[in-house]
Amino acid sequence: MRINLICIGKTDDKEIVSLMKYYLPRIPKHWNFELMEIPDVKNAKNLNPEQLKKEEAKLFQNNIDASDLVIILDEKGRQFTSREFSEKIDFWMGSSVKKIHFLVGGAYGFSEEIYSRANEKIALSKMTFTHQMIRLFFVEQIYRAATILQGKPYHND
Repeated sequence: MRINLICIGKTDDKEIVSLMKYYLPRIPKHWNFELMEIPDVKNAKNLNPEQLKKEEAKLFQNNIDASDLVIILDEKGRQFTSREFSEKIDFWMGSSVKKIHFLVGGAYGFSEEIYSRANEKIALSKMTFTHQMIRLFFVEQIYRAATILQGKPYHND
């Protein structure tokens, strides 16, 4: 199974990049985890929020196959404890899912096309965070899920 975190735009905050570099190499290689940063939409400043979300949807869809599992990270999604999230990952690993894509939208969120395509919505919090910070939080949760499933002493209940 392959796990992708697909994000619009690059992370330009050096501190966030540094922290992500701390966690990324700790994710087990057999998880086939990849952080994919899709370039920002060109001429985004000339588009209204709905147009921008539609253009971002096209960029997301270029990286997703029909058989892929698509999970959007959205404040309106279901919340999990870290242990519940690790169990969900374990379930997907034991199923026939070949690729899971977790999507982080741009500043305005997702278009209706992406909401319709999504298999699930997951919220990391009821609060809103920058799309750059969500990357870090999610990568840490993937690492945490791995340690939980491996029985390593990183997570404390």
